Amino acid sequence: MTTIYSARKIITMCASQPTASHVAVRDGRILGVGPLDSLTGWGDYTLDERFADKVLMPGLIEGHAHTMEGTLWKYAYCGYFDRTDPVGRDWEGIKTLDGVLNRLKEADALIADPDAPLPGWQFDPIYMDNRRMTRHDLDKVSTTRPIGVLHASGHIMNVNSKALELGGMLRTGINHPGVPLGEDGLPTGELKGPDVMTPIGVHVGFDRSMLDCDDDGLRNFGRLCVRAGVTTTTDLAARLEDDTVDMMLKVTGEADYPARVVALRYFMGMTPRELVDRVIALRARSTDRLRLGRIKVVTDGSIQGFSARLRWPGYFNGAPNGLWYVSPQQLREVMDLALAEDVQIHTHTNGDEATDLVLDTMEAALRGQPSPDHRFTIQHCQLADSAQFHRMGKLGMCVNLFANHHFYWGDEHYRLTVGPERAERMNACATALARGVPMAIHSDAPITPLGPLFTAWCAVNRITASGRTQGEAEKIGVAEALYAITMGAAYTLKLDGEIGSIEVGKKADFAVLEDDPTEIGGGNLKDVRVWGTVQGGRVFAAADQT
Repeated sequence: MTTIYSARKIITMCASQPTASHVAVRDGRILGVGPLDSLTGWGDYTLDERFADKVLMPGLIEGHAHTMEGTLWKYAYCGYFDRTDPVGRDWEGIKTLDGVLNRLKEADALIADPDAPLPGWQFDPIYMDNRRMTRHDLDKVSTTRPIGVLHASGHIMNVNSKALELGGMLRTGINHPGVPLGEDGLPTGELKGPDVMTPIGVHVGFDRSMLDCDDDGLRNFGRLCVRAGVTTTTDLAARLEDDTVDMMLKVTGEADYPARVVALRYFMGMTPRELVDRVIALRARSTDRLRLGRIKVVTDGSIQGFSARLRWPGYFNGAPNGLWYVSPQQLREVMDLALAEDVQIHTHTNGDEATDLVLDTMEAALRGQPSPDHRFTIQHCQLADSAQFHRMGKLGMCVNLFANHHFYWGDEHYRLTVGPERAERMNACATALARGVPMAIHSDAPITPLGPLFTAWCAVNRITASGRTQGEAEKIGVAEALYAITMGAAYTLKLDGEIGSIEVGKKADFAVLEDDPTEIGGGNLKDVRVWGTVQGGRVFAAADQT
């Protein structure tokens, strides 16, 4: 049966017909777009006018997120900024370290089992005069219960003495760049990087892979997607063990699951050969709503966590350079194998030195294994300069820039991490487009809240939390930003033949909006109200996501 939806306006992202008034849907796909009389020739239909006063866009695509956010909401929220959870409850941000400890004490009082762990998330010391949380701070909450608090960057965790004890790390003699030591020779409780976070994480409530969600968490993340107008999201770095894949297939296969999840296997705990073989095996298990078969490689840490790898002159405040998460040899081997097996890689780089490593390695790999349409994508890529974007374009690479950073950490980058000049050009969307690099923009949820229209506002306005404009020359237009969160993101995932625009044959995926983002003005993009989504022809109202 065909359903024809009418709308106040349909923004198609299709150059041959940019706007329309009606869209016909059959079997979850778009049958036609245009005026009503052009669609009736397809036979019997039902005219659905519930969106007659709404604006339809292609379903928004979050090209860099982590479904673990849905699971993290079970833990104590310790973030600096106000935030809304999956069922619509607003949580007030915490402005001081004492405030974070008080929230943890409140959470501690609610846990009946005295030995159960207490996990928290989204702690952001850069907004607390970079005051580093220690195990002694967390011992004020409990000395008997293991406690772990994940930083907003996702690259650092703080734990108490009990957690270190359980992990066999409350001792002297540890020599690791990711484990700072106190004057007593014992770890301070701050752990930097997955190789030191993961062994302790199992003791502090992150008992799954820290990057994986659970079944309820995946359902919660789906609710967040509907509220944000998202119909396709990534889970950009998961371990994807068999039990997790089984769970994700079950949950995404539920009749009312509202989003398509593109899940990437994180390069950790396997050799390059094992990784590529595993991803090829996973690809065979893909469904429409769970896409498998891609790789995520992380090369360095975060800029605000001072664990990203920066080229000379390094960090503005003189902090030592960050951490490498992968060796050049490992990166080359996994790129060679992936190109040979037609497996796409998305690579995390925050610092410009890390971006250089990826570009150098990719150039060498392509000489041995040419690939005309690989679309290997550099994620974040925050400090890339014009020459690096030029190289990306020549190498056939894509980029997904972290536009939300302008708002959430722009002031601190200007003041503390990279200094004024580099802060002005961070996440250089205009330069990427000028150099012909296919581009998406993203939230990296849970690092910042899921919301592509807010991300578009960030790229268009480049306004920091204090209200300053940072990087006037790197602003892009509304049309370019909307393209980046639809067709741009679809292209980086090699899904532009299925999603990203409203045209015949594609999935019937729509963001249903109360306001027209092309008319509201660039300064108001973040205020566009989302009614809900249509995903594969199924209708989901944001108001029902409770």
